[in-house]
Amino acid sequence: MLMPSLFVSHGSPTVMIEPESAGRAFLSSLGEVFPKPRAIVVISAHWETDKPIVTGSPQPETIHDFYGFPDELYQKRYPVAGDPILAYQVAQLVGAEVDETRGLDHGVWSPLSLIYPKADIPVVQLSLQPMQGAQYHYDIGKRLSVLRKDGVLIMASGSVTHNLRELKWYQKTPDVWALEFENWFVNAIQDNDHETLLNALQLAPHYGRVHPHDEHWLPVYVALGAARQRATLLHRGFEHKNLSMAAVRFD
Repeated sequence: MLMPSLFVSHGSPTVMIEPESAGRAFLSSLGEVFPKPRAIVVISAHWETDKPIVTGSPQPETIHDFYGFPDELYQKRYPVAGDPILAYQVAQLVGAEVDETRGLDHGVWSPLSLIYPKADIPVVQLSLQPMQGAQYHYDIGKRLSVLRKDGVLIMASGSVTHNLRELKWYQKTPDVWALEFENWFVNAIQDNDHETLLNALQLAPHYGRVHPHDEHWLPVYVALGAARQRATLLHRGFEHKNLSMAAVRFD
């Protein structure tokens, strides 16, 4: 079974408990979009390392790596199994080290708790190297693409827009600068224009304002590199004024 790759904007941790969130509704429906994977490899914005590292724990813990949110979120657990054999496959493909003790950060378990709430699909996480840039992460995706033939879903978790200093909680009308960036992204996705996406730093409107730091943007390149024939926009829209929840399937 050949799986697609996937990019999701995981939003705020509060997406897990906001019943009226369109982003929550979308993520909760996403598990029905394609066949159930054998396992999932996730690259998240929330694990940055100088060199690639992959989780090898058979029972990774749930890491609550966020602060100042409702107590309910800190009680949540995602008791998913790891896959040490898959972790070592990933390590060989991308030249990574294996960390047999690290758990899964909220960039992994927050969206997965909505997409696959039964926590019945093994998950391994691959770290991000923000200093390496777009082409590097695109090439990481290309190396991981072989796993798709074995029923493994490559999921990149970040955000199409991410400027926490400018969030306006629960306000709905999007800021113009964020909307213009999301429009640029959607157009490039609809054209399956990898070259434009790879040059977002130079070509995208308001890039420096939308992404003061690159860690939430770079995961898209892993998903893009892992499946390069066709891109399908699955969802778009904003929460908290300028936090995009856009998601894309790549085949």
